[in-house]
Amino acid sequence: MDECIAEVFETEDKAAMIDEIMNRYGQEILQLVYSYVHNKEIAEDLTQDIFVKCYQSLHTYKGHAKLRTWLWRIAINHCKDYMKSWYHKKVIVTEKEVEFTGVRSDDIEQAVIRNEEDHVLAAAVMNLPVQYREVIYLFYFEELSMKEIGQLIDVKENTVKTRLRRAKELLKEGLEE
Repeated sequence: MDECIAEVFETEDKAAMIDEIMNRYGQEILQLVYSYVHNKEIAEDLTQDIFVKCYQSLHTYKGHAKLRTWLWRIAINHCKDYMKSWYHKKVIVTEKEVEFTGVRSDDIEQAVIRNEEDHVLAAAVMNLPVQYREVIYLFYFEELSMKEIGQLIDVKENTVKTRLRRAKELLKEGLEE
């Protein structure tokens, strides 16, 4: 555990503790949640709910796993619960996305091509079934090991390897079309 979080745990100031956790892991959790729900507003709401759960459950954290792993486990379980919920299945939420892309290099044509390729790849990943999307996200975007991913999503390491291989195959098929 990081020194600053360890110091906060020692003071037993729950408000300072959750503030530090939110500052450190808030963006990661938001990105993880978005990978499940595909909607910015819902992802923000669920992320807020996750940190409320974390605040309420701080007394249960024993330190056996990394704080990040514990928090991600809460987030993944909360996302899975939401995906099974009546609200998710019955309510249609619309989202207006406004994209702004600034010039990232002197060569505008290369920037446009790179942006389009990134957008196509991200869309292909988001269209994968959840079991494949989560391993792709955790392995490539969060750079977690197979073992850590297995612990987070509560499956064996070989299952993670199989899902990752299958996800790559599905991405390849989808991108070749």
